[in-house]
Amino acid sequence: METLLIPALLDHHWPLLRWAFETRNRRAIVLEEDGAAVEALGLRHLHNDLCYPFHLIAGQVLAALRSGRCDPDRTSVLISQSADGCRGSCLIHLLRAALDREGFGAVTLLSLNARGMAWDHPLPVTPGMALRAVAAAFWGDALLLLGNQTRPREASPGETNRRIARWTKILSDDLKKNRNLTPWGILRRCREMSDDFRRIPRGTQAVQRIAVVGDLYTKYCRLGNWNLETFLERRGCEAAVNGLTWYALYYMDTHLDRGLLLRPAGQVLTAAASRFQRRFVRLLREAGFLVLPPYPELKRLAPASCCALGSGWLLAAEATAWSQAGTRKILSGLPFGCLPGHIYGRGQYASLQRTLPGTLLVGVDYDTSIPKGSVQDRIQMLLDMEPPC
Repeated sequence: METLLIPALLDHHWPLLRWAFETRNRRAIVLEEDGAAVEALGLRHLHNDLCYPFHLIAGQVLAALRSGRCDPDRTSVLISQSADGCRGSCLIHLLRAALDREGFGAVTLLSLNARGMAWDHPLPVTPGMALRAVAAAFWGDALLLLGNQTRPREASPGETNRRIARWTKILSDDLKKNRNLTPWGILRRCREMSDDFRRIPRGTQAVQRIAVVGDLYTKYCRLGNWNLETFLERRGCEAAVNGLTWYALYYMDTHLDRGLLLRPAGQVLTAAASRFQRRFVRLLREAGFLVLPPYPELKRLAPASCCALGSGWLLAAEATAWSQAGTRKILSGLPFGCLPGHIYGRGQYASLQRTLPGTLLVGVDYDTSIPKGSVQDRIQMLLDMEPPC
């Protein structure tokens, strides 16, 4: 049995998405190593001017291999690559050198990308894997949105997390058995989840909603954002994080544009997935949950520049959508050392403040060299401030 190691990235989605990569001869394991030791291990092998996710991913992988839990001769590592201006596209080569120095030369690195990069290290993708990935992505979005909007308001602490664990088990079983993977089956499960979460008793405590935008890694990964959701919830806040399928559509729409085959394929996939997402959004809204507009409507909120490197215009479009939905405090998280993030992410802050009157936007960077207290103090400042009239 081969082992596929998946570095942390999508806390709410990987427990389901991992089943897309499971086969009869391969088990997929999402890495959970964290803490200062992981950062230090990554820094030992990669230069400190590289972006923060590089250090954490390398540290996680090396820590897992050092633990002896898996046979290096039968182990591979999944590395996703955006194949644009993000330096993450170089990670597979930098990690290869680090693994070789540590004596793990037999470990295979597999690239997950859609733009023809690293064809010597491809991850074979079958139609069945793609179908399971689509179902897992929408189900993961449902658990993310339902859980974040219910947990801060629950009358019985821990009830929301128990429901999430129960549904993760049910949905994992569906994915393993290729069950409920039709469009109707996917939406039926989403409806069942929304009905279940809506029945969770709620308390009377006041909850402040904080919208979270920014880089993929610092938005969806507790390792990358230092447990941001927990930090906010302990202070009586809801972390309003948009779903992953919006980013997937953003990527398909803006990155599948090379060659005579990729361009029309990207357009067809984006159109089909957008129609399905519209039904998904309507279903959750009818159940009483707040959901941002479907991708085509969100895209119309993007600035005219429409740069799609890194989080690009998606950061600005999400911030605008949250503001229009009544969420007047927005936190943007970026990993320090992310070049597209600094230019095309942070570079939009001033413009957003001018175009979103009555909205507060605070940006924070995450890095091994930045004290956690400094970042948390800056976030607390956003929580304590009153938006301008």
